[in-house]
Amino acid sequence: MRKLGVIGGMSWFSTRSYYERINRRVQRQAGLMASAPLLIESLDFQRLHGLTEEDDWDRAAGVLSESAQSLERAGATALIVAANSMHRVYDRVQESVDIPIIHIAECVGQRMKEQGVDSAALLGTRNVMTESFYRQRLVAHGVDLLPPDMSTVEMVDSIIYKELMLGKITRDAERALKTIITRKEQDGAKAIVLACTELELVVDVDANVLPIFDSARTHCDAAAAWILGEDD
Repeated sequence: MRKLGVIGGMSWFSTRSYYERINRRVQRQAGLMASAPLLIESLDFQRLHGLTEEDDWDRAAGVLSESAQSLERAGATALIVAANSMHRVYDRVQESVDIPIIHIAECVGQRMKEQGVDSAALLGTRNVMTESFYRQRLVAHGVDLLPPDMSTVEMVDSIIYKELMLGKITRDAERALKTIITRKEQDGAKAIVLACTELELVVDVDANVLPIFDSARTHCDAAAAWILGEDD
């Protein structure tokens, strides 16, 4: 099996889920006693929270690039960044290392293409929902995305940062996301992309009014496939 590097800590709740999911997939494929060879650097999210100005994102790119280089030196053969929002600086981080970084939106877009989904609504943090760095990856796979509705953007962003990233899970948040998904269906979406690694905490991925593409699950599947050499 190949060794994978994980840049995590954004938040540590989702990084914990990544570790479990990748190992469960590897165990299913490689045997009950198998476990994934992982190198994990859990970053201090206080250094990467509340990024608004370009200088902030430049700093974030530096932090992630330093982490990527450290994991490469330690023997990682590929990397993942266990967060959707931080893929805003993906290109700069990828340029800093000589090993591939598995892009979370590319994984989601490819799976949606395989399943013939051509219309979806994107749910995540404010920058994921409103900026082009994530949306364009899905569009390149033939997915037509509903335009962001700012009232939904603010609500989902608030739930993520004020609740989910603190490990707080409430019935109010679950109801709010269920209502949002129902409205997206009424607006014409044929699927929902959970483009935040914590949203699965309040969205039932397997039982909803629309097919749910959970970015974290899809990313973990791709990570495990790399470890097992299934991508060759």
